[in-house]
Formats: sequence, structure tokens, C-alpha cells
Amino acid sequence: MKAKDFLSRQQQERLVSAIKEAEKNTSGEIRVHIDDTCSGDPIERAGQVFRFLHMDRTALRNGVLIYVACGSKVFAIIGDKGINEAVPEGFWNEVKENMAGHFRKGEFAEGLEEAVLAVGSKLKSYFPYREDDVNEQPDDISFGNQR
Repeated sequence: MKAKDFLSRQQQERLVSAIKEAEKNTSGEIRVHIDDTCSGDPIERAGQVFRFLHMDRTALRNGVLIYVACGSKVFAIIGDKGINEAVPEGFWNEVKENMAGHFRKGEFAEGLEEAVLAVGSKLKSYFPYREDDVNEQPDDISFGNQR
């Protein structure tokens, strides 16, 4: 399956809306990237995409990437340095487990949407929304095997 066909247009629109909603509560930046395949470790691949999308260039280093390789049936959630220094180990485990549960049932859009909202909620306590907050990353979904 091609990454761009993984979610319907309506599902993509709902996911972008969820990203915007989640970011209303936090200064963190949330992105979703969908690849066709992942031939290696999904966390390493997510790190490559994270850097390619310049998510490591936010002022507070508080970007989060939800990475999915639909053809390989793998995913990862990674946060930038600012987040990783602030949160306890295993911080994303609950979000990952909920995503996996939805994915096992074929509920990919629901799993992603719920994950985005959960990430926003979790980030709120460490990186609350500020009056002077600037949206440093696009809210759209990125697709394809970015290097």
C-alpha cells in the first residue's frame, strides 16, 4: 500500500484537525509522517525523518513525530531533546499501546487521531501553551520515504 493511500482524504482532514486541536494546549509541535515501507529499525527511521522535517529546530526542542510505515506495519513515536530530558522513561508507552490496539483492529485513522490528542495532552503538563506561541511546524501530514 502506498503511504498517500493509507488514509482517505476525510481521514487525513480529521487527523490534521486533531493535530491543530492538540497543539492548542501545548507549545509542543506534533507531526505525523507516513512512509510506504521501513527496511530497518522504525525508531532510527523516525529519527531520520525527524531531522529531514527539521523538527529538531524548534525553539524549545519539543517536537514529537508519530511515524508509520504502512507497508511494513511498524510505527514509532519520538520526541526531541527538550521533551526527552523532561519526561520519565517509557513516557510514550501508553500512547504506543493504544495505537497498536487500534491498528490490530484495522482502525488506523482512529489510532492516529487518538495518539495525536494523547500526545498533546501529555505535552501540556511539560510544555503548556504560551500566549506568544508560534506554530513552528506545519500541521499537515507528510508522506513518502523522505531522507
